[in-house]
Amino acid sequence: MAVTTRRADAQRNIAAILTAAAECLTRDPAASTSEIAKAAGVGRVTLYGHFPSRAELVDAVFVQAIAGGEERLAQVDLTGDPREALARLIESSWQLVDQYRALLLAAQDALPPGRVQELHADPMARVERLLERGRTEGVFRSDLPTSWLVSVMHNVMHGAAGELQAGRITSDQAAPYITATLLGAFAPV
Repeated sequence: MAVTTRRADAQRNIAAILTAAAECLTRDPAASTSEIAKAAGVGRVTLYGHFPSRAELVDAVFVQAIAGGEERLAQVDLTGDPREALARLIESSWQLVDQYRALLLAAQDALPPGRVQELHADPMARVERLLERGRTEGVFRSDLPTSWLVSVMHNVMHGAAGELQAGRITSDQAAPYITATLLGAFAPV
């Protein structure tokens, strides 16, 4: 019985740490493990017992955020005109980027670039499939590799987050700006 209780306590602690980390890192991408442990109601020893480094904790929180985002993006209707589907996908994707932009900054600071890119693989695969369909239907350019177009979308989205952070655009302006930019960039030449 003691092992079951310990496992249940460990699971509760892990859940509390991940919740606190997501909240703390969303407020401040540089939040310390001490702040996160305090917010979770656990000691630093407990936190480090489950997440041996801040990077591992940030990774776990980012994985959780990406998984939640994937669930939301899976609900986006990608049927019909690929341009309209892309606009819907951009709107939903922007909502996620806007919601998690501070967490993304924490991940970019704490994790190797390859890891951040790896965690974006599923969302980017969705974009790639849509772009391929649009290319087949003749509404998206085919003179550049699809992987390049996906990268352009990724960079424009994250560039918009930077512009928002700098106060040069508002959150409400971002999705329409991103959509106009990408539809122009992806149009056949």
